[in-house]
Amino acid sequence: MNDMTAAHRTLPFGTYVMVTNLGNDRSAIVRINDRGPFVRGRIIDLSYAAARVLGIVGPGTARVRLETLRGFKAPEPSAKSAIWIQVGAFSVQENAYAIKRRLDGTFPGVVVTRFKTNRGTYFRVRVRTDEVQARPLAQRLAGEGYPVIIVRE
Repeated sequence: MNDMTAAHRTLPFGTYVMVTNLGNDRSAIVRINDRGPFVRGRIIDLSYAAARVLGIVGPGTARVRLETLRGFKAPEPSAKSAIWIQVGAFSVQENAYAIKRRLDGTFPGVVVTRFKTNRGTYFRVRVRTDEVQARPLAQRLAGEGYPVIIVRE
């Protein structure tokens, strides 16, 4: 429920998929770890964490685009991993920089990073942190309405 995972009828377990909410252009990478959905007309069941990032928790369903990320491997956690709080991923660079400007005064270390896929380029808005501050910072950003995920790279 709290991991970035999803259920799909046919994709192999362990497959990483970029899911984009077509209604708000938010994207998230999820790992397939279950079978489903078993409701006609639905192609993927997202965990609560993934649905929250994509802005689907309220409505419950949305039109989405799936992109299988071949060769994508999740980073192995290590003591030297960088820890980021991601507050958004946008296909329009200006939207990412608008969020960055909004956060800059209150949250030091906000950056926009580029992430390329076969379908296009995404601009991720992230705040760098450490292991001790990651959860409190994520809770603070979530309290301000941002769909946060903690990323270790």
